[in-house]
Amino acid sequence: MKNILYLHAGAEFYGADKILFQLVTNLDRRKYNPIVVLPNDGILVDKLKKKNIQTYVIEYPILRRKYFNLQGIKKYISTYRKSCRQIINLLRQNNINIDIIHVNTTAVLEGIYLKRKLKAKLLWHVHEITSHPKVVFLFLCLLLNVYADKIITVSKATYNHLQSSHLMNKNKMQVIYNGVNSNDFSPEVKFDYLFNEWNVPRDSLRIGMIGRVNAWKGQNDFLNALTPLLDEISDLYLFIVGSAFSGQEWRVKELKNKISVNKNVKRIIYSPFRNDIQAVQNFFDILILPSTDPDPLPTVVLEAMASGKTVIGYNHGGITEMVEDKVTGMLAQVNNPVSLREKVKVVLANDQYIEMGKKARERQMRLFSIKSFINNFEKVYASL
Repeated sequence: MKNILYLHAGAEFYGADKILFQLVTNLDRRKYNPIVVLPNDGILVDKLKKKNIQTYVIEYPILRRKYFNLQGIKKYISTYRKSCRQIINLLRQNNINIDIIHVNTTAVLEGIYLKRKLKAKLLWHVHEITSHPKVVFLFLCLLLNVYADKIITVSKATYNHLQSSHLMNKNKMQVIYNGVNSNDFSPEVKFDYLFNEWNVPRDSLRIGMIGRVNAWKGQNDFLNALTPLLDEISDLYLFIVGSAFSGQEWRVKELKNKISVNKNVKRIIYSPFRNDIQAVQNFFDILILPSTDPDPLPTVVLEAMASGKTVIGYNHGGITEMVEDKVTGMLAQVNNPVSLREKVKVVLANDQYIEMGKKARERQMRLFSIKSFINNFEKVYASL
């Protein structure tokens, strides 16, 4: 049995958090023993422990903009070394010898130090498309290429972005698409209670987006694109689901203020992060992905596809590999809310979104299943 140490950037339950959860809870436990160390407590810790996954919390630094200055660099280095030693002591106290270190984000650099100290193989799982600052992108590419024994990207878009640095060894790199469980997310999931909770008529048309409220997930583009349709379609309701990073709650406040001044405010529902996303995905008729920067392989799109829903988003990033344009959804001109609106109108005509949603589920089960995701990773672990 191989012991695999997993490091991640947080303990919430958004895209990359969910993928980590799916991976460690579906591995063949006769061959692989996952040990997860997270930098803070949170919902992911609770969920992992309920699945009997060895999970620990040690506060290690995550590469964020706050460290991009002289004082920040000094603080990062001191806490980096200290937390790495704490992880090593934790493993020794529990008599755990690590074979593979799986780092689930480029924002965690602790795997470099731990690889040498633990004499383990390092797998770097890249979920991000980091474009700026360019110097940081190039620095990360250099680290990936020098220290990783294997680099897994979640999409071809992510793979190609890393290759654009001209610093990467292709022989180390491989694309493995994320997968979702098509039993957990399916058209059979019950969602009736949401009509009462959100005071929405049962015969309404429901279009929504799910994602963290940040600078690039596109909540403003969602509103700019779709609120004009509220005047044209009397039974249309819009939904935005997601919270901000701690310390950035002002973004939610700004979003709520923008919603509050709309004349159709009663038909625009905002909700913070929820634990019942399976029901929310099934409640929506159409999912919108208005990310203004390329989203590597958004999990919410896979969840919507598994739920049998049409997805409409901007034509960049991983969604271009997930959504078959004009078949399972639509791809709009990048950062063009008017184009996004027109695509919504197209799929609403003659209720095309219903048939598109059925084809989306078929595509998800064929190309983005949890089974293929796990099998591909187990093959990589075996090779290491």
